[in-house]
Amino acid sequence: MTGVEALLRWNKPDTGMVPPDRFLPLAERTGLIVPIGNWVINEACRQMAEWHSQGKRDWSIAVNLSTVQLAHSELVEVVRTALQRNGLPAHSLTLEITETTAMRDAEAALIVLDQLAALGVGISIDDFGTGYSSLLYLKRLPANELKIDRGFVTELSQGNEDEAIVSAIVALGKTLGLKIVAEGVETAEQREMLTELGCDVLQGYLLGKPMSAAKIAEHFGTQTAQA
Repeated sequence: MTGVEALLRWNKPDTGMVPPDRFLPLAERTGLIVPIGNWVINEACRQMAEWHSQGKRDWSIAVNLSTVQLAHSELVEVVRTALQRNGLPAHSLTLEITETTAMRDAEAALIVLDQLAALGVGISIDDFGTGYSSLLYLKRLPANELKIDRGFVTELSQGNEDEAIVSAIVALGKTLGLKIVAEGVETAEQREMLTELGCDVLQGYLLGKPMSAAKIAEHFGTQTAQA
């Protein structure tokens, strides 16, 4: 266990759990993703600081950023304030952006990401292999982590095209000095192959399904944590 990724869910009283692919696009269109995203960043820092106080100082937490958030003028200050308010070391927070988000306005994104990296937080390129990022631009990004999209993991097997693609992504990432994370790991065979191919961290249902902070505390042996 090296850390967790913060996931947002909406438990609507009259209809139950609303999946994020239904409410997040609406939040982005209306601009509500900014206050929601600010709350998520602060809550993630608060929870991780609590786990640190319970002895899990080697854990980190990842938070996804949308295109709208990345373009918002107050993002850097929001992150800085959340870290200071909760007393969380910056290196314990990783901000994830997709290739598509980073490339929407590449030069503007680079300025903001450089400012975030200067705070000391980690920058992760999420869903790598699904966008159209320029390798020249990728070299300029202040990222320290590359996440291989689950689409390349689902049908991974010895000698097939996905193995060749994953191997190439790992080699590229290592050349750029990036930590390699593989998403969507659901079988022992995938875990074994990805480890052999050189992935540093694995993420997926085989290793842990989404759960509340309280369940994580119970499952991984911390004291009672707030959800």
